[in-house]
Amino acid sequence: MTPHNQARPGDYAEAVLLPGDPLRARWIAETFLEDAREVNAVRNCLGFTGTWNGVPVSVQATGMGQPSTAIYVHELITVYGAKTLIRVGTCGGLNTDVKVRDVVIGASASTDSTIVKDAFGNYNYAPAADFGLLRAADDAARAKGKTVHVGGILSSDIFYHPSGLEAYGALIAHGVLGVEMEAATLYMLAARFKVRALAICTMTDCLITGDEIDATARQTSLRDMVEIALSVATA
Repeated sequence: MTPHNQARPGDYAEAVLLPGDPLRARWIAETFLEDAREVNAVRNCLGFTGTWNGVPVSVQATGMGQPSTAIYVHELITVYGAKTLIRVGTCGGLNTDVKVRDVVIGASASTDSTIVKDAFGNYNYAPAADFGLLRAADDAARAKGKTVHVGGILSSDIFYHPSGLEAYGALIAHGVLGVEMEAATLYMLAARFKVRALAICTMTDCLITGDEIDATARQTSLRDMVEIALSVATA
């Protein structure tokens, strides 16, 4: 147990899906997992463990942002023995080639967060995904007929940028696909502790064009993304 997690050793599977939203964690557990049981409810940051196609898998909400994500990922790895961690979330689009409902897989994650910057001093460290997971997710998405984009994403600590889209100009010019709030720290901690990590996001709103998907389409798109993540995590 930790100050943030009431689970006991062995309550989590080695493969863990990481949505930000606690209610999405519950939805994933109830929708996809067999024999799912709640293993954590501290601060209502819910965690569950069950099986998918007979393979043990867990789901743990991380909350919003990299500081919160860092706590849960660090403890999942160092206290509970997680070996494969896959973020499942949404992102805003920074590239007009990426359409709403498309799957974005983060090969690397730029960031404005001091969590990563402070850890590496003078170095501009570039956290990256596990290549095996990345390749498997790309294959799984294409097998499902999903339009998938693999490339750099941005993990930002700022949701409402005072300068709006202008703040992302250099990133857009260099082909960054989308912006979310968690992946860079996940990748950094995975590298530090020598485990596997990947971020898979559904693009739900384009910051450039203003396109977005409605609630019904969002739920369908999230279902596809979770199935891709589960197939990769439990392979």
